Amino acid sequence: MHIPDGYLGPRTCVLFYAVMLPVWYKALKTAEKTLEARHLPLVAFSSAFVFVIMMFNFPVPGGTTGHIAGGALVSIVVGPWVGVLAVSIALFLQAAIFADGGITTYGVNCFNMAFLMSFSGYYVFRILDRGQTNSRCNSQGNSRTRRVALFVAGYVAVNIAALSTALILGIQPILEHDPGGRALYAPYPLQVTLPAMLIPHILFFGPLEGLSTAFVASYLFKTKGEDLSREKTFVSPMWVFLLVLITLTPLGLIASGKPWGEWAGREFSGFIGYVPAGMQRLGGLWAGLLPDYGMEGVPRSMGYILSAFSGSAAMVFVIYLVGRLWRR
Repeated sequence: MHIPDGYLGPRTCVLFYAVMLPVWYKALKTAEKTLEARHLPLVAFSSAFVFVIMMFNFPVPGGTTGHIAGGALVSIVVGPWVGVLAVSIALFLQAAIFADGGITTYGVNCFNMAFLMSFSGYYVFRILDRGQTNSRCNSQGNSRTRRVALFVAGYVAVNIAALSTALILGIQPILEHDPGGRALYAPYPLQVTLPAMLIPHILFFGPLEGLSTAFVASYLFKTKGEDLSREKTFVSPMWVFLLVLITLTPLGLIASGKPWGEWAGREFSGFIGYVPAGMQRLGGLWAGLLPDYGMEGVPRSMGYILSAFSGSAAMVFVIYLVGRLWRR
């Protein structure tokens, strides 16, 4: 779902930046009012987890791959507005440092994975959870009902984001085309983008998203109760879990191919016989500091681990830096 530069026309990119600007402002103001020092370890962990989990690519039939997004998990743990902020920071670091997602399309990617996933996942969970009381959470925090609610929240959230991505990509040939009718940006119509995005998410990535959401969030509810931020220290077992994930990120390299709709512009000449003019113009706008999570002169697997570690460390640093500024 990381839409690269060159896939969307300028009007679409500007529109979604305009949509997200007030959302980011509201998220910042909400975080400034509600976050305290005791919340920062959990926010930092959740943000770093999102960054790392997106590096695990899984193959699907047809030669493409995909990944877990984590937006629902973050919003359930830290709230939807802080979730928007945390996932947005992760997406910015991915785009700016590793060229995973575009700069021009950053607003769209945040709308899909930070905004839609955060709010849909959070409210689906709260509705299904039926407002359990603190006493019930403490005694049955790992109950089947709660795990099912977490699973469904993750499943629904990632499919809503996939649907939005498919719609945005699918209308590009209608919005942006040359006088001859050839697409200037993403060339596939809705009848292609909808099944291409939704089928693998409904059948495969949705269950994975649900399982990861249920596993991590239920552990936090079980060990800390309803007030997930009551401790002032890092959640030690979860940070160990994150370090284990970082060391396992090279498993994401096993999956060959790229996620659907994240190909380089030149690859379209083999798919449709030409490279859309707008995609050719904007596709190489920003190459990233460490493109594709690689480091020159470092073996690919080790470069992946170092990228995961440096990226998650950057997430933690940014969260704590912003937290200190808020408390002044």
